[in-house]
Amino acid sequence: ENLQAFWHNIVQGVDAITEVPSHRWEPDFYDPNDPAPDRFYARRGGFIDAYATFDAMRFGIMPVAAEGAEPDQLLALQVAADALEDAGIQPERDGLQNTAVILGRGNYVGAGMTRLMQHVRTAQQLVTALDTLIPGLTQQQLSAVKHEFQSKLGSYGPDTAIGLVPNLTASRISNRLNLHGPTYTVDAACASALIAVDSACRELRSGRVELALAGGVHLSHDVAFWSVFCQLGALSRSEMIRPFHTEADGLLIGEGLGIVALERLSDAKRHGRRIYAVIDGVGVSSDGRDVSIMQPRPEGQLLALKRAWEDAGIPREMIGLLEAHGTGTKAGDEAELQTLRSFFGEAEAGSARATLGSVKSMI
Repeated sequence: ENLQAFWHNIVQGVDAITEVPSHRWEPDFYDPNDPAPDRFYARRGGFIDAYATFDAMRFGIMPVAAEGAEPDQLLALQVAADALEDAGIQPERDGLQNTAVILGRGNYVGAGMTRLMQHVRTAQQLVTALDTLIPGLTQQQLSAVKHEFQSKLGSYGPDTAIGLVPNLTASRISNRLNLHGPTYTVDAACASALIAVDSACRELRSGRVELALAGGVHLSHDVAFWSVFCQLGALSRSEMIRPFHTEADGLLIGEGLGIVALERLSDAKRHGRRIYAVIDGVGVSSDGRDVSIMQPRPEGQLLALKRAWEDAGIPREMIGLLEAHGTGTKAGDEAELQTLRSFFGEAEAGSARATLGSVKSMI
């Protein structure tokens, strides 16, 4: 639920993966023997239900507006405020005119947008189907069915509509915290949060901003999202994600969000900030052409490593921990290990050792 608990879980080797909470989706969706698009062969993942609380009044948001909003908008705002507080920064006191907000957010359907589609489209489809199958129903009865269905979805109207616009996740942070720098979201699939950090670093290096809030948010456990990964066969049938393990058979889906406050090192020192880490360099690449867009290529990954090390200007042997992508799929893990072997070379007797891991296995 916070930075301290996250680090504690890493050190203690805590597995934060659980079964899907009963209120997320109905047990009917789980059937490991049915290949239908609306049946899934896995039901374990990472869920933040216990920590997903939001104090609307703290940020001057009407409770009715918060109730119907996309959860990522509200929780990202809360985490952004916590990140500033952790850095010892007070927006009103410090006048954060040149502060950027850049968030990685996949263009996936979240809980709020799902409710909206059910309000507008599904409710009408339901009564249309009933009218077709049971011609004797009156319009009054059909309206009663529609009203009953919509009432179970929670409120939706002018007060809640703005909270469902996906690309306003970053904008709400700048709006409520009174920030005036570049504010936007980026979508680069699994790399979204890292691309947000890269963008923030470039904004800082250019001198256009003095501070940047960068991170990622993924709260998409909608059944449609699970269906995609089941149809791809990417989810683990053993319901265990085991990066680099000989028996790894796929990934699991987790949700969460995190934001860091970034400053140029000279400014951070001048302001007396607590400094957790220094980003020396960033490298970005794509794989280029291959047989399938799902097939990772070591050549493309190698480019990212080369560019990062060139940007940082440090020797390759200067590494203690490598936090890997670690997909837990055979193709993904083999490609990543081949990349690392090509870049860092084979182990030599007496050489310094580095640790390889992936926190993905725990969340």
